[in-house]
Parts: sequence; C-alpha cells; structure tokens
Amino acid sequence: MAKERVVVGMSGGVDSSVAAYLLKEAGYDVVGVTMQIWQKEDDDTVSANGGCCGQSAVEDAARVASRIGIPHYVMNFRDEFQEKVIQYFMDEYLAGRTPNPCIACNRYVKWESLLQRSLQIGADYIATGHYARIAKLPNGRFAIQRSATAAKDQTYALYNLTQDQLSHTLMPVGDYEKGRIRQIAEEIGLPVAHKPDSMEICFVPDQDYARFISENSGHVVPEGNFVTTDGKVIGRHKGITHYTVGQRKGLNLSMGKPVFVVEIRPETNEVVIGDNQDVFTDRLRCSNLNFMSVEDIYEDTPVVAKIRYNHQGAKAVVRKTGADEAEVVFEEPVRAVTPGQAVVFYDGDYVLGGGTILG
Repeated sequence: MAKERVVVGMSGGVDSSVAAYLLKEAGYDVVGVTMQIWQKEDDDTVSANGGCCGQSAVEDAARVASRIGIPHYVMNFRDEFQEKVIQYFMDEYLAGRTPNPCIACNRYVKWESLLQRSLQIGADYIATGHYARIAKLPNGRFAIQRSATAAKDQTYALYNLTQDQLSHTLMPVGDYEKGRIRQIAEEIGLPVAHKPDSMEICFVPDQDYARFISENSGHVVPEGNFVTTDGKVIGRHKGITHYTVGQRKGLNLSMGKPVFVVEIRPETNEVVIGDNQDVFTDRLRCSNLNFMSVEDIYEDTPVVAKIRYNHQGAKAVVRKTGADEAEVVFEEPVRAVTPGQAVVFYDGDYVLGGGTILG
C-alpha cells in the first residue's frame, strides 16, 4: 500500500522542521516546500529579510530537509502574497482599520494556494508547524482544537480555514510543548534547533507600517486632527496609518494625563482621543463570518471570545444579526476592540468560528 503523501510548509524555523520529522517518523511520504513570497528580486534585499519570507528561510529549510532525508522544493507564491496579504494589509490601514496579515496569509496563501498546488502534485495532505490541533467532531465537522501549550497556542490565527482545507491538513506540533519541540530538534541534530522565533510581520521587518504603506501603496497619507470624544480639536496627527485603537505611545499630546486612541475616522481623517475607560466596551459587531465546529448558529450562543492574538478570551454571547454579520455581547467590558482584527469564538477547546471586527 502506498504511503500517504504530505507536503510540509517549511519556513526554516524549528516548528515546521520538527513537524516534517514527526510526519516522516509516523510513516508519511514527506515533501518539504518553502513558499517564496518576498517581493523584491535582488539578492541584497532578499537576504536582508529573515522570518518566513527571506532567503535564509529557504536555506535553513533545505538544510533541515537534507538532514532528515526528505526532498525540498521552493514554490513561488509572490503574486498570491502580494494580492491577498500585502495589498490587503495596506488597504485596511488606509481605511482606518488594523489588519491581521498572518490570518490572511494562513487562509489564502499557506492553505488555499499551497494546498491546491500540493493536491495537484499528488499530495493527500499539507502540514504546518502551527501550535494547534485538528479534530473531527461527532457532528462530522472538522475543527481547530487548542494546542497542548497555552503559551504558544496559534488557534486564533487559523479560525477562518474551511472544512475542505481542514480535512487535508495535519498539525503534528500541536501535541507538544515548545521546549519539547526544541529538544527533539536538538536530539536529531537539526541546524535550526535554537533559531529564535519570528515575531514580527515578515514583510515589514522594521515594524514601521506607516512608512511601508507610504512607500508601497502609491497613496499620500495626509495629516489630520486629533479630536476628543466630544469633537474638540486638540492637535495634529501624522496620518491615520500611524495609529490603532488602544494606542497610547507616540501620540505626542500634552494632556496632563494618559490618553488613548479611541477611534479612527477615515472619512473625516480624524483620530479620536479619550481616557482609558473610553477604550472599553461590552459589545462588538463582526462580519466575514466563518463557522468551524458548527455549520452556523441560529440562536444566542455562549462562547469565549478572543479579540486579538494575545487576548486571554472573555465570556460572551454571540448572535447572528444578518446573513454574514453577528453581534458579540461580553459579560464584562473588554479593552480596545479594534476594527479589522479578528474575533474568534471558542466552545471549550474547539474553535466554533469567528469573523472580522467592524466596531
């Protein structure tokens, strides 16, 4: 009987490297693939950018593949990454929202594009090094399940994968603590055993989002007014791409007390400033819904909702308010609900679904 083939998306980091090793040990026919997504062709630019986008990722993944004895290929996804991740990232900031490019990359590049190409070359599955698990539930649906390590859990960034994508996905790292993954890498002599985790947005390595957008979008982002919640003008801002809801640093306002970004109004080019209590709310609206552990919801549904990657989650009730819109009402107010970010609903350890925050 032929082995099932799995294409492992290898970023050159320790997690995806160990994922490939674990799957080979489990008896799969493993093929390593590194996705080429960096936009600039010249060697200096490519080599200067690490993370999962740079040339170093390709070289590290190739060394790991050689070490564990699997083939390694590079697939070009530049066009998909430009359209689905970079352009989306810029468009959202220009519209006064705060995007999550890693979620878009997962959905449209790492899964939609890589899975499609992998199936075309005879693969049964794709696999990644995410700290998450996939379960098939008694109702027959696939769902993302929290990983064994709360500290590294990445389920929030995977909420919008489809049933078809989940049915063709393996996530072997989700059963392990991070320390154990590094230990395995060390035991088998992987050259990336102690490589630091990549934390930043890979295509903006200096984290200066506003500069990146002004240089790459073709848009001049004008200065505008800082205003209070009651409409009083209190200063000038550098352009809305410099700000996000809840922000305190970098405002350069002398108010005699800590103040925060409460709202961004692209239609009037205003950034609204308020006190800390103004950044709290007990409800939000969301759209672009994706349900995972259930096909849909038809009544008020209790969940634990996460409103950003590092949010612990808060008890809430979610109710549909339209075909592709829902309201989430929290038991206690939550801080800095940010339009453009994801809200992810959990039912115990499983992702029930989620959506994009409207406000």
